[in-house]
Amino acid sequence: MQEPEKGNSMKYQDYRSIYNSLNTSKDIDKLTAKGYDNELLVSVFTQKTTREVKKRFYIVKQNACRMLREWKKGRTLLSISEKWRFPPILTAMFIFIEDGASRKEFWEYIREPEKACSDELREEIKEIRNADLVYSPEGNERQRQRGLWGESKLHEWLDGQEITYRTEEDLRGVYEKTPDALLDKPMLYRGKKINWVESKASFGDNTEFKFNSKKQLIPYTKLFGPGLVVYWLGCLDDLEEPEGIYVNDISVMDDKLEYFTE
Repeated sequence: MQEPEKGNSMKYQDYRSIYNSLNTSKDIDKLTAKGYDNELLVSVFTQKTTREVKKRFYIVKQNACRMLREWKKGRTLLSISEKWRFPPILTAMFIFIEDGASRKEFWEYIREPEKACSDELREEIKEIRNADLVYSPEGNERQRQRGLWGESKLHEWLDGQEITYRTEEDLRGVYEKTPDALLDKPMLYRGKKINWVESKASFGDNTEFKFNSKKQLIPYTKLFGPGLVVYWLGCLDDLEEPEGIYVNDISVMDDKLEYFTE
């Protein structure tokens, strides 16, 4: 994966302009051509898509019968999803279930289009897979690989300074919640004591940071004390940091930790 430029903190106004411009996956290519980092755009588009899905999931689902009629009349799954401004694979899921398929059967078709009962249906499934950057198997794998990349950058940063730590895997079953790196000894980050570091291979806007803080970061402070979260694809430059939580982007690679002494 290509690394973003160092120092990806961003002003809210600039970020909002990017966010508002990402309405379809095709917009990613347009903005990439203008010089924006592709992985940043994919991350922001993914965040925006999943948020919109949460808002509109049941609204679109309630129209499954209508969408099924359109499909039976010859309209493609992709064109129906575009009409409803909803991810292609989730749109198709509503239609298939309305037509009598189970969720299990539907996802088998998505994973293995060759199981479809006709060449026409097989091609439609391939079409929506290619068009869905978020919910397709390829989209899921890209997100997984991005997460692994972020964790490898974290390990590179800590290992390069010979700082020892325990990983989430090392701590599994020991604590209710575990950060990506629990430091064996407290360290000083820019003069502030930290006990852990969390890796986020995404862009840290206000919504993302508040969600992460509530679900993970604040609980970490209660268990382990203060710590650092790194948004490898960038973050807003004015995030309000809760007590004991510090934020940085990929520019953290230029920082050196110091040992904390009482």
